[in-house]
Amino acid sequence: MKHIRFSILLAMIAGFTACEDTIDLDIATGKSYPVLDAWITDEAGPQEIRLTQSVTSYTDNTPAPIISDAVITLEDVTADRSYPFAFSDGAYRYDPGGDQSIGVVGHVYKLRVEYKGETFEATDTIKRVPVIDSISYKFKTAEDAQSGEEGYYADMHAKDIAGGDDYYWIRSYRNDRSNRNTDMYAINGAFNEGVADGWNFIDPLQEGITDEDKPYQQGEKVIARIASLSKPSYEFIRQVVDQLDSGGLFARVLENIRPNMVNITPNGKQKLLGWFGTSAVSFKERTIE
Repeated sequence: MKHIRFSILLAMIAGFTACEDTIDLDIATGKSYPVLDAWITDEAGPQEIRLTQSVTSYTDNTPAPIISDAVITLEDVTADRSYPFAFSDGAYRYDPGGDQSIGVVGHVYKLRVEYKGETFEATDTIKRVPVIDSISYKFKTAEDAQSGEEGYYADMHAKDIAGGDDYYWIRSYRNDRSNRNTDMYAINGAFNEGVADGWNFIDPLQEGITDEDKPYQQGEKVIARIASLSKPSYEFIRQVVDQLDSGGLFARVLENIRPNMVNITPNGKQKLLGWFGTSAVSFKERTIE
């Protein structure tokens, strides 16, 4: 009887996977919302904020329309200073000039967006970030590499700051900062709260700056970045990643990504989607020789 049931199961699986049909979906048009992309760091130089209007159709692949008529102001609550962001060339920008930075570790920041008669606000705090001590690499042949791809496999060496939970966004780039390579998210140099504190980053995080399907080659530059996150910002990013990576038989149920911009207008009805976050950042780079 067990063999019969197993045979039936195999037949059912084959039936589900043997063919594919294209189905044209008639999806109702949704509601359009303004969407914020605002991340302030402690890096020197200009800071940039984007505000767009979401498209109304799920199948619409056209770029989201840019909103250019909002008033956006960043306030350093800790230092009691304000920075007006002016719109130019598709985004809202503020340039403190020279090698100056408007982001300071430990300071609380409030973003204020005024749009179509309604006002939205959110706050975030720039958390501490560890330095990246070094980048090492080693050459692997196709036979030695688990992915079967020959090339140079780089590791990032860093140590979590002891005392309390710290949340990190780790990113690597290939050759320059416009060429994003990998992304990872960590707590205290590991993956979970209460596991590590003040430890060296664990091996998967060290090794994760290499895309194993496309390892680095001689002459290429490895750039590693660690960005600090507040806990709310970490949870927002994890929710986004879970939604983007969800798929297959055991996929998560789709859900709306929770924004942090609050409409403070009396009787205000408009929603502002997206997120306002802040980070301190640490960089290290090395060329494969």
